[in-house]
Amino acid sequence: MADELVTPEKFFLSRFGMNENALERTLGSALQRKADYADLYFEYRAAEGLSLEESIVNHTSKSVSQGVGVRVCAEDRTGYAYSDEVTVDRMRLAAETACAIADSRSDYRPAVQVGQPVRRHTLYELDSTPLDVPLEERAQLLKRIDEVARSFDPRIRNVMASFAAELKLVMIVNSEGQLAADVQPLSRLNVSVIAEEGKNRQIGVYGGGGRVDWRYFFEQERWKEFTLRAARQAIVNLDAVEAPAGEMVVVLGPGWPGILLHEAVGHGLEGDFNRKGVSAFANRIGQQVASTLCTVVDDGTLPNRRGSLNVDDEGTPTSRTVLIEKGILRGYLQDRLNARLMKMAPTGNGRRESFAHAPMPRMTNTFMLPGDSTPEEIIRSVKRGLYAVSFGGGQVDITNGKFVFSASEAYLIEDGAVTRPVKGATLIGNGPDVLTRVSMVGNDLALDSGIGTCGKDGQSVPVGVGLPTIRIDGITVGGTRA
Repeated sequence: MADELVTPEKFFLSRFGMNENALERTLGSALQRKADYADLYFEYRAAEGLSLEESIVNHTSKSVSQGVGVRVCAEDRTGYAYSDEVTVDRMRLAAETACAIADSRSDYRPAVQVGQPVRRHTLYELDSTPLDVPLEERAQLLKRIDEVARSFDPRIRNVMASFAAELKLVMIVNSEGQLAADVQPLSRLNVSVIAEEGKNRQIGVYGGGGRVDWRYFFEQERWKEFTLRAARQAIVNLDAVEAPAGEMVVVLGPGWPGILLHEAVGHGLEGDFNRKGVSAFANRIGQQVASTLCTVVDDGTLPNRRGSLNVDDEGTPTSRTVLIEKGILRGYLQDRLNARLMKMAPTGNGRRESFAHAPMPRMTNTFMLPGDSTPEEIIRSVKRGLYAVSFGGGQVDITNGKFVFSASEAYLIEDGAVTRPVKGATLIGNGPDVLTRVSMVGNDLALDSGIGTCGKDGQSVPVGVGLPTIRIDGITVGGTRA
């Protein structure tokens, strides 16, 4: 990587003709109407993507964006303004706008001298990124994926594959004098396979990536693993029977099924929902909210993971936060604003989609720690139930924890054995209640392959999820047969 990318602070100051004095003046403008805190968020992003369908690489894209966001916090109010034209005048105007929105009677706090560096992690120091790889080489990979998928089974009719990569540079300067900066690579390979037999048409989807270099996709032939998993899922679903309906034991497989944990429980543990008292977990720290077998953590410090960050989007180093320990609620995910208002410490979970968005508490990599049971023991313990291996869409109501998830790959469990694949299965339940029904936790914790994207209040950010095999006693399964 070029030297200027290794030191993003110098990159931003030189690219936009800034100096520390200009940053201090801007923060002074943000604080002139009396506020508790202000920060500047600079971002530069270069992204490229290409996709294949019908055996042809039919779409490529390339974009560059840059901008600055100014945030002012006064008590519980936040003013935010941004500009994609990064000049001293535009920054001052954005600062004055944000300040007017957040106008408060709290004590005036002048900006201190900028320049105190924030110590950050080194989770994804790469010699190069996939953006450095020639476009032709990336296109050739998609063509190889198409060939491998089609050769898996003659019933495969179409293959869709895409590769996306970006390099994002960020710098955060705040009224406490701190300056944090980071270079954040990110890439993702997606494979979708459509299989047909008569009028029966099914799809299989898989993929992965993270804050990794190009070699990652070839180590242990990961690209081929992603391709074959997508193809196998599509073919398996051709033979699937209609899912049963009713309350039953459900076993969740390791890895990506952790998305249920993310949606049904994780969002309810974010600080803003709990500060406002709208989460099912509000005011419950120290109480038992799950089975004693359940320990749930959010960890933004895992090397090269999609959800990891050296510093969050407020300049706070990410951390490993224990949310639930042996069933007891221990804490929430916090950004600076909600941590201050709740008199708690920030956990490094302040995240935003881009410079055009204000940060809020968000997850990074959220997963349940492993237990003592083997996956085989868990399956053998079930007389009749459902084994869910992968999920598609889902939704959750934060206020009461109720969720609905559709399984994209699932099987019946009959007399302690995994038998027929099923289709049309949906899981319906309540997040906090589901965790109390966990009766066995496997020793096979796996993190997802690097495909997660989380949406909240119109913002999307990359995340990771994980889960060992777990047994849940009593989830309502929505199916088409009794």
